[in-house]
Amino acid sequence: MQARSVQYGRAGGIELIDVTVSDPGPGEVQVQALACGICAWDVHVFQHGFAWDVMPGHEGVGRVVKIGPGVTGLAEGMRVTGHGLGFTEYANLPAAQLHPLPVGGHADEHWIVEPVSCVVTGLDHCQAKAGERVALVGCGFMGLLMLQGLGRSMLEQVVAIDLDAGRLALARQFGATETFNVSESDADAVAEALADRGFDTVVDTTGSQAGLNLASRLVRPGGRLNLFGWNHGTASFPGDLWHMNGITVVNSAPNAALRDPFPPAIRLIERGLLDLKPLVTHVVPLDDYPDLLATAASRNDGYIKGVVRLHHD
Repeated sequence: MQARSVQYGRAGGIELIDVTVSDPGPGEVQVQALACGICAWDVHVFQHGFAWDVMPGHEGVGRVVKIGPGVTGLAEGMRVTGHGLGFTEYANLPAAQLHPLPVGGHADEHWIVEPVSCVVTGLDHCQAKAGERVALVGCGFMGLLMLQGLGRSMLEQVVAIDLDAGRLALARQFGATETFNVSESDADAVAEALADRGFDTVVDTTGSQAGLNLASRLVRPGGRLNLFGWNHGTASFPGDLWHMNGITVVNSAPNAALRDPFPPAIRLIERGLLDLKPLVTHVVPLDDYPDLLATAASRNDGYIKGVVRLHHD
């Protein structure tokens, strides 16, 4: 069987391609892709390329259409998510890495579980206690998902910092007790305004040098700096500040998971505790994916999160 997919260029760019899909082997199921989210990683590779082959998407939801020998616990027609689901219309995947989704409920574009699983890991690494104070630097898609979780965590303060007024408005909607716009006042002024807050944990979702610098200044002595965003390439850190203030620095990237984050992520979406609906701003068919990547890279047209729909029921 032929199926459409995407291929990123080693030096950037993207093309739509055809791939051959055989019947599923032992322990595998064949999944028809329904929708896949566009990660900031996809945008980065589209813009800059990468040194190794990149999987075509990883934020997918699909439907089981064929069962391979020896597979139990999954059945044809089940909607699933898990590692390996992406922008390929049909794919054979190990059944063990897939998670069934509840019947009914949200539309496919609002069942993008993988980024929510990353947020579960990020929240786990915050180790937040009731009554603590937390600041979050960066209110993009992942930052706003983190805020939804932090806003339900019985914290005394959840302060959000970003460059965009619209995203800060969403941050307040999701539970931020106070917001600061660093496009209207410089980072030094924000750091000085917050100097006496004593933030127990500061989450840096920006993946930028400026975000890391500001986040480092906001952590109280003995507090925690949670590196949630991906800084591509080389970054510098304030060694004297980290040392003298005794800051604990944690990396909450997906490979730092303290448990399998997919089951709790599915439950949080099912209950509406982490809600993608206000954040998914663009939904397009596969043919329009290259154009949407350009929109995501420029952050035009109110872009927060894009999803590619690969099949309509």
